[in-house]
Amino acid sequence: MTTRFGLIWLALFLIFPGVTAAQGDDLLMRIWDGVQQAQKRFTTGCGTVTETRTSQLMVKPMVLHGRFCAEGNAQFMLEYFAPNALRIRFSGNYLNVTSGGNTDVLEVGSNVRHAQSFFSRENSIENLKKDFTISVREESRDYEMRLVPRTDAFHRRLNYMVVKLSKWEFLPQSLEVDGKSGVNSVFAIDVTSVNLKIPAETFEVIKPK
Repeated sequence: MTTRFGLIWLALFLIFPGVTAAQGDDLLMRIWDGVQQAQKRFTTGCGTVTETRTSQLMVKPMVLHGRFCAEGNAQFMLEYFAPNALRIRFSGNYLNVTSGGNTDVLEVGSNVRHAQSFFSRENSIENLKKDFTISVREESRDYEMRLVPRTDAFHRRLNYMVVKLSKWEFLPQSLEVDGKSGVNSVFAIDVTSVNLKIPAETFEVIKPK
């Protein structure tokens, strides 16, 4: 896991729920309505995540296990267990990525707010379609959104991204990211608790001095 994947997780929790749908697209509108209701119902959430990472350079897949918590759009924590220990925390303006005893401190608040503002406008789905080709599919137990980059800014780093949401609660079930580096990561997400009070220290971040 790198800072890049930490930002992908932020995209899932902070940007994707803000994507609105064009009135003419019934399935996309149905998903948007469900996500809107889920945002009102679930103010906090915690659970477990299993990442399966594959590459042609790997003899076998690497499987990483961890946990996560999120509170609103302003605080997020992801932690992987040993032997691949890694911790990502986002709060307010700052993102911390801790690995091997070292912590990278990034100020990303303005970028996150800019992205949220961009995707929360009435024509946000049209803005998104400028950067991605989007296909939506309804399955028996979930909804799937597949995003394939159209512009160089994303295409240089990403082949595609697939997001799955549960059909009844509209909570994230999985995220697949296929990168230009040749690494494919599938994050299986299990939300185990919602609307519980999360200790403040869960999201505590180091700020630049």
